[in-house]
Amino acid sequence: MPDQMRSYLDFEKPVAELEAKVDELRALAASGSDIGDEIARIEDKASQALTDLYASLTPWQKTLVARHPQRPHFTDFINTLITEFTPMAGDRKFGEDEALMGGFGRFRGEAICVVGQEKGATTESRIKHNFGMARPEGYRKAVRLMELADRFGIPVLSIVDSAGAYPGIGAEERGQAEAIARSTDACLSLGVPNVAIITGEGMSGGAIAITTANRVLMFEHAIYSVISPEAASSILWRDGTKAQEAATSMKITAQDMLRFGVIDQILKEPPGGAHRDPAAIIASTGDAIAQAFNEFRNLDADAVRKQRRQKFLDIGRKLG
Repeated sequence: MPDQMRSYLDFEKPVAELEAKVDELRALAASGSDIGDEIARIEDKASQALTDLYASLTPWQKTLVARHPQRPHFTDFINTLITEFTPMAGDRKFGEDEALMGGFGRFRGEAICVVGQEKGATTESRIKHNFGMARPEGYRKAVRLMELADRFGIPVLSIVDSAGAYPGIGAEERGQAEAIARSTDACLSLGVPNVAIITGEGMSGGAIAITTANRVLMFEHAIYSVISPEAASSILWRDGTKAQEAATSMKITAQDMLRFGVIDQILKEPPGGAHRDPAAIIASTGDAIAQAFNEFRNLDADAVRKQRRQKFLDIGRKLG
């Protein structure tokens, strides 16, 4: 990830003030002041405040963390975990979509197909990738890659982080709903194992289209829902200001998803969220991916499909 000035969320103000004080003291120490003990004391206080704060986040606060612009993105995972990555472009029907990326490479020496949304990390890249909101051709590209992977017996990894599929008129004219449905069906039909990881936002059919997997993992402070809290607020109360209340009522956190059986595992984030230590969360994600795929190593295509089908039939039937 590019070096960026740390961005604080509104509820992180107490931590921001402590860390600003640490920066001031370090500047003084650089000029010759002997205040090392005071710096260490405030650093410990800031670290404890951050840990305590993130131990009891509300669903709305988790929503804000999931949307943090400095969280690791698709390209960060690719650059760190996947070698020999060859991106593929175009849906062979209309054009290329930069929001939903995909290609083939190697994960720990073995062939893998990877698809996922890229939000972008700078103004230019966010515009290029349409803020991670894919158009129909993005999902048709995902279908093309998944079918190719299935043909050659290559497992599929999905990295999910999107506010939803792009709702523009052109996208609807080109069959957005149909493209999402076909992508979801392609996931369910795979005879090779597929693993999905929700790293930030997993919103609406735009996320479900590539998250229908044998194993669904989710970052500790990510969110997963059929609709955003703001949209739900507007529909239910005709008042977009009740997003916080909607987030609580909708049960969108990783902890809720695990209890309902929608996901299979929560990946713990560093104190303060994944953006505080992206290298650590990417490394632990790599271990979780390897473990998830290893569970299906000796299963044939029919067994893989049967497990995936049963997983989704069981959602909501057994509460943890």
